[in-house]
Amino acid sequence: MCCSGFLKIMMFIFNGGIFLAGAVILGVGIWVQVDRSSFLDILDEVEDTSSLSQLANVSYLLIAVGAVLLLIGFLGCCGAIRESKCMLLTFFSIVLIIFLIEVAGAIVLFVFKDVAGELLQELEKNVQKSIKNNYGKENQLTSVWNNTMKELKCCGYRNYTDFTDSPFNINGGLYPAPCCNSTISAEKCNENKAQHSNIDGCFDKLLQLIEDNALVIAGVAMGIAALEIAAMVVSMVLYCKAGKDR
Repeated sequence: MCCSGFLKIMMFIFNGGIFLAGAVILGVGIWVQVDRSSFLDILDEVEDTSSLSQLANVSYLLIAVGAVLLLIGFLGCCGAIRESKCMLLTFFSIVLIIFLIEVAGAIVLFVFKDVAGELLQELEKNVQKSIKNNYGKENQLTSVWNNTMKELKCCGYRNYTDFTDSPFNINGGLYPAPCCNSTISAEKCNENKAQHSNIDGCFDKLLQLIEDNALVIAGVAMGIAALEIAAMVVSMVLYCKAGKDR
């Protein structure tokens, strides 16, 4: 009886974390879908979206993942409270499937990392093309890039040359203000000031941000995997004990 009570408490802890994670992910997904000023809107202006269009649907993926996590948390808690074998088995099955998908995804990313590199090259080519064609002309794209560069303190996808010959650049040979260091340029940002400022591109900034937090990301991934394994073990033990203590 004591052991069963402890296992139920563990299930509440595991599923409380899963439920909260699902709520956060669901909220982020809804926010990305509603807030069209997010960085993902840049993809809407890319002309060749043959292999990149799926990235624009990331909000739907987040919403789906969040909803699944909420369902898992609900099944785990209710299954433990009611000692329902059906709910516990369903919970175990869903978590096992997710765990196997995560392992398979990690293997695919490792094996096909060259394909990921090709996709990044295609992303670079098309985003740079969209900048040259539409920055300074399309208000939405211009606003998204301005907000992105301001927040990340970066310039363009790779550097200031991405804006050369863009509608914004043609009108007076200017570059966006974030492309010039404030200590170098207190006024308008031209090519000479942008070159001497040497501001990093937003893609490089994002990569650096990921690298700086690589240990944290790896730790979170390992923690999630450990949580899933522990939840499966506890749910299966409760499944085997369900009805025996009555």
